[in-house]
Formats: sequence, C-alpha cells, structure tokens
Amino acid sequence: MLGSRWPILCLPILLAASACGSDILMITMGGTKSHKIPFLELARGLIRRDHNITLISPFQPDFHLEGLEEITPEGLAAFVRGYMTFDLVGARMKGEEPLPYMDIIRYGYEACDAFLNDIETRSFLRSGRSYDLIILDGAYPECALGLVYRMKVPFMYINTVAFYASPTSVSGSPAPFSVTPFFARSFTDNMGFWDRSVNAFWHLGSLLGHSISVTVLQSVLRRHFGAQMPHVYDMAKNVSFILQNGHYSVTYSRPFLPNVAEIACIHCKESKKLNDDLEEWISGAGEAGFVYVSMGSSVRTNKMPLAAHRLFIDALKRLPQRVLWKQDGDQNMTDIPSNIRLYKWLPQQDLLGHPKIKAFVTHGGLLSMFETVYHGVPIITIPVFCDHDANAAKAEVDGYAKKLDLHYLTSDKLYEAIKDVIVEPKYKIQVKNRQTLMRDQKESPLERAIYWTEYVLRHKGAYHLQSPAKDLNLFQYYMLDIALTFLVLTLTTLTLIVYALRIGFICLGNYVQSKRMTKLFDKSSDLLKRSTKLIDEASLSKKKL
Repeated sequence: MLGSRWPILCLPILLAASACGSDILMITMGGTKSHKIPFLELARGLIRRDHNITLISPFQPDFHLEGLEEITPEGLAAFVRGYMTFDLVGARMKGEEPLPYMDIIRYGYEACDAFLNDIETRSFLRSGRSYDLIILDGAYPECALGLVYRMKVPFMYINTVAFYASPTSVSGSPAPFSVTPFFARSFTDNMGFWDRSVNAFWHLGSLLGHSISVTVLQSVLRRHFGAQMPHVYDMAKNVSFILQNGHYSVTYSRPFLPNVAEIACIHCKESKKLNDDLEEWISGAGEAGFVYVSMGSSVRTNKMPLAAHRLFIDALKRLPQRVLWKQDGDQNMTDIPSNIRLYKWLPQQDLLGHPKIKAFVTHGGLLSMFETVYHGVPIITIPVFCDHDANAAKAEVDGYAKKLDLHYLTSDKLYEAIKDVIVEPKYKIQVKNRQTLMRDQKESPLERAIYWTEYVLRHKGAYHLQSPAKDLNLFQYYMLDIALTFLVLTLTTLTLIVYALRIGFICLGNYVQSKRMTKLFDKSSDLLKRSTKLIDEASLSKKKL
C-alpha cells in the first residue's frame, strides 16, 4: 500500500529539489541605489536555499556575500553618476520639474547604450554563461530584455516602484486610469472628474514618452543582438511572474492576476541595539526623545542649495527633541545647533525601531515609507521627484503623515508640521493601525518572494499563470472593437429600417393616392355618363317637340 503512495509522499521533496541549486541572473538599471535593495534581500534568501546569484547593477557592492556575484559595468555606473547630478531640491523649491521630460525619456536608451558598450558587459555576454532564470527591475527593464533574448530563459520582474503600473498592466492586470494614480503625481485612487482628467493626461503623456524612448532603445538592442530581435513590447508581455513592491496596507488594493505577488517591506527588519555613541546621545534627550531626518539615497543633500539647509536648521533648532540628520557630505555649516547631529550614514531601521523616536522627516521614498509603517513612526513628508508625491499622498490619506511642498516651504511650516505630528495623537494611532495591517500576513514578504521564484523555476516559466489579456490591444482588451462593431451594426440597421419605412410610406402614399384617383376617375366617368344620358334625353325631347 505504501509502495503505491510513495510518489505522492515524495512529490513535495522532488519539487523542492528541482528548484534548488539554480543559477539566477538579476539585473537592475534603476538610477538610484534604492532599486538594488529588494534584489539584495531576495538574493540573500535564495542563497540560503543553495541558489547561485549574479547581480548586475550601476552601484558597487557594499559587502561580500558567499553565493552572490555582483557585476558593476563601469560604463553604466559612470552614466548613472553623471545623470544624477541634478539639483532636485533646488528645482523643486523654484516650482520647476526636478527632472525635465526629455531627460527622463533619454535615460532608458542612453543607459542601455552605456551598458551594452561596456567592456565588462561584452565580456560577460561572450562568456557563454547560462542561467535558469533572469529577474529584472520593473523600472527600465527594456534594455535587459536583450539578455533575456540572448539566453532564451524565463524572466521575472521585481517592480521596485509600487505605483508604476506599466509592468503589471502589460502582463494583463487591469490598471484603469480612473483608479490608478499616475506614479509621479500626488493623486490618490479616489479622484473627481477634474483629477481623473489630469491623471489620464499624465498617463498618456508617460506612454508617449516611453514609446519614444523605446523606439530609440530598440535600435540600440538590434545593433547589439541582431535585427531579428523581437520588439521589447512583445517580449515584455511574456513575463512569467511579477514581484510587486507594494501591499494593500500601504499602497492601494489592486486586482492583480495570479502571476503577481505583493512583497512590500521585503527588506524590513526588527531594530537592533544602536552603538554606544548614538544610544548615549539619544538617551540624553530624556522624555522629549528624538526626530530623525533623512532624504534617502535618491536625493543627495550635498546637491541641495545652502538656503534649503538653512531652512531645515532654523526649523529643527526650535524643537525640544534632539535631531539626527543623515547628510551625504559637508555643507560648510559651522553653526550647527547643539540639539542637531549630522551623520553621513545612519542605521535607519534601528533608529525607526527605537522607543524614543517621535517623528521621521523624509523625502517620501517608497522603502522609507514601508519602514516607517513597519516600525510604527509618524512622518513629515517633503516630496522631491519620481514617486515621492504619490507615496506622500497615500500616507497623508491614511492619516499617519503630514505632506509639505518644497515650493512653498518655510522654516515655520516645517517646525509646525513636526510639532503637530508629535503632539497630535491621531498620527501615531493611524500609523500603528497601518503597522498592524502590514504585519498581519501568513508569511513574510521574503518567504513569499522565494516561494514564487522557485515556483517559476520548478515549472519552467510557469506560463500557465499568464492571461491571454496580455496579447490583446487596447481596443480588444476594453472590447472597443466589439462596441464599435455593435454601434455600426445598430446604426446600419436603424438606417435600413428608416429607409425601408420611408420607402414603405412613400409606396403606401402612392397606393392610397392611386386608389383615390381611381375612385375620382370612376365618379367622374359615372357623372360624365349620367350627364351624357341627360343631354341625350334632353335632345330627344326637343326633337319630339
């Protein structure tokens, strides 16, 4: 009896074994270091399960991890360093777009050209190395699809920008403009007529810019991989699975297909004990606690105008709390108040999990937003570019954040906002509610990501999870072709009916008129006969007389 059942009993073991020891290539071409973090966390988890990981990115490795090989093509790294030199904060303070539209369009194809022309990239491609799976960044994946084409293996996405709907939309998941806020603006999923109109405008403008960028990028890819390489839009539809860097507790509820799993906070960890220097300084604040300030890795504070630093200093020095401020470099400011300390690096999650923290002043980067909810800290958001506005708008709607606009920011507004978030209990209550929702999951985001990655490996691409919706164009997907055909048929039918009725009425009118004329002729003929008879009778009477 047992012998007949052994295949069923051993099936889970065989399936698990079939996915172990796989070679996985990860590629992110995102312009900020935050794009790399979810890849590193997934890599750590997969390495613990005996997988071998190769990670290509524009950023040098910060540590060595057995089982992880990091490749940083200098051509790509140099391009990204040169590209990210904009004064993002200064532009926003002037009311300008931090990243000009044309610079956003050119990033994709210029980064691709720099990547594929790099000596290390060429050497890597010539090496003939093979992989079982490729995992791409959902932001700017098009260039890396050239490697997918060359290696002929299944590929997945980590969609690092939660509100960027293109990767999930292209694969078939619904993303109507009516409830999908554009990722670079402060809309939410609850929009009136005007907001929906403007939101649709931004979505369409983004699609136009993306199509221009991809048109140029396609020529770059075909120059390196051959003229027969399919269009990247067609290749992107064949994505096996998408690890979506979002969660309905902190982003928005979305109708995703089975080949999408949410993994927000894949990098989140419980706080650890701080070093003695930081702990001693924080303890010196007493019951007042401390405020943490960081503009993340995407907004370089050493590129900020000195006026912006002064504005921050003037607000922060008035607080009764002590302040820890992450700075990227020296700002030539010698008169730093005694309640403020500047550091080039700080252990963000350890600080957010500290019991004495009162508030977090942030640019609104996605990973920072996840961390603040995970650790239950209310925030003041000062969006700068990219998805910061959308992230901040969602946090403000959820009630645990106060959003400020750099264009209208003053030291008084910043001071009042920090004080309000600390004093008003509603912010702390709401962030604790969101923390409970985020943590109430049957498995960790990392465990979920590992499971689905290995699922794709076990099932050789898991193409059964794909929806035929991915192959439909806009007219087919929304059945506009059916509606148009129905409309044409209806109008044609109505036209024919009207025409038939018109002809019928004309014929009927002619028939009735003909009948009436016949009767009239008959009456006239009868009258004529009677008149003739009377005349004849009168003539006969005259003759007799």
